Amino acid sequence: MSLWLALAMGLDALLGEPKQLWDRVPHPAVLMGRAVGWLDRMLNEGGPARGRGVAACALLVIGAWWLGGLLAALPGPFAEIAVAAVLLAQRSLVDHVRDVASALRRSLPEGRRAVAMIVGRDTQAMDEPAVARAAIESAAENLSDGVTAPAFWFLIGGLPGLLVYKIVNTADSMIGYRTPRHEGFGWASARLDDLMNWVPARLTALLIWLVSGRPGPWRDIAAEARLHRSPNAGWPEAAMARALGVALSGPRAYHGTMQDFPFVNPDGLRGIGPAAIDAAVAILWKAWAAGLCVVLVLAWT
Repeated sequence: MSLWLALAMGLDALLGEPKQLWDRVPHPAVLMGRAVGWLDRMLNEGGPARGRGVAACALLVIGAWWLGGLLAALPGPFAEIAVAAVLLAQRSLVDHVRDVASALRRSLPEGRRAVAMIVGRDTQAMDEPAVARAAIESAAENLSDGVTAPAFWFLIGGLPGLLVYKIVNTADSMIGYRTPRHEGFGWASARLDDLMNWVPARLTALLIWLVSGRPGPWRDIAAEARLHRSPNAGWPEAAMARALGVALSGPRAYHGTMQDFPFVNPDGLRGIGPAAIDAAVAILWKAWAAGLCVVLVLAWT
């Protein structure tokens, strides 16, 4: 299993998301989103919302596990390697984050448009440091959600484990918000996503900390991570902030409302721009390489 994962990681890093392929057939993530959306429409009406949300989450998990088992039963390792490569996101993450740096070098409005593709906050009034912070925070969080966590659950549960993680993560991104419609219905998906990301988020922080070249005390990362509104996202974000020597997070607006989040690594540099994003991309590749080395060691032990 570890060897198949190593091959999938290499394939993803080499090819990323071939546009010519996904222009012709739906990406698996798109299909997962359709499944979540269909259950939201079918089940999120009438009756106790939390109970119906638990049922929806259970159906998604059972379906993903069944499909993963079906694909894993195909002869040879090709299906496992190919599906794992498609569901890993290292290359696409790097490309999207690097695009923000390139756009920001051209102009601030282009930087805002580019970062709006990868974050959910308001971007219209961002200055250059805010654009850079948003890109770096997205890089750190998605290294965990898009690379470390899928790889971890593939090692734990093979293709079924990977598909279960991806469908739960997709559900959380669609219905796991505290809105009037989804606060109850999305509760199970959000809590299961928190649970499935608990170990990967901390592993991601550890990888960033180890490859940073400037590791400060781990206890400082842990202390700041626990202040984050998410039980998991704060870990890679705090590690990235200290690896780069910059301040991340801080005040930002959602749907026109400014929210006064505290800075992570508040003594770090705040006047950052494209160069800091480039440095974050370098950390992404170093952490990926360190993770690949771990997988290869597991394959040969």
